[in-house]
Amino acid sequence: MSSISLRRTKRRKLKNEINVVPYIDVMLVLLIIFMVTTPLMNLGTDINLPDSNAMSLSTPESPVVVSVYPDGALALMVEQQNTSVTREDLVARLRGIHSQNPDATILVGGDGAASYQLIMNAISAINEAGITKVSLISRPSDSAD
Repeated sequence: MSSISLRRTKRRKLKNEINVVPYIDVMLVLLIIFMVTTPLMNLGTDINLPDSNAMSLSTPESPVVVSVYPDGALALMVEQQNTSVTREDLVARLRGIHSQNPDATILVGGDGAASYQLIMNAISAINEAGITKVSLISRPSDSAD
């Protein structure tokens, strides 16, 4: 009888702890699902942008201007000299300007008939040259035709 009584006394004690490992797994899966789906929720938002009479920012004394034409041609104006350039030439020249002046701001002037993609391609080339300060040039609404 002593062996039976020993067995009874060796029963496992009940644990009063909650196993949180499955809850952590579920939480991480939900986090990943929300991180993937959240950027997709804002696609296709239609808005009408308002006209603006915003004050212009101060411009540098000798600005560097990249012009984008409707046919995709690019031009670079440095110190009042406007020269037609290819994308590769633009990146090379802007790298030289950036190495001399890391705080240089590049102004982008896009023709009104140029597509948004052409202007974004020009900004991409500017960023490829290592320049992060880019401003867009526009006409004030008072002088617009």
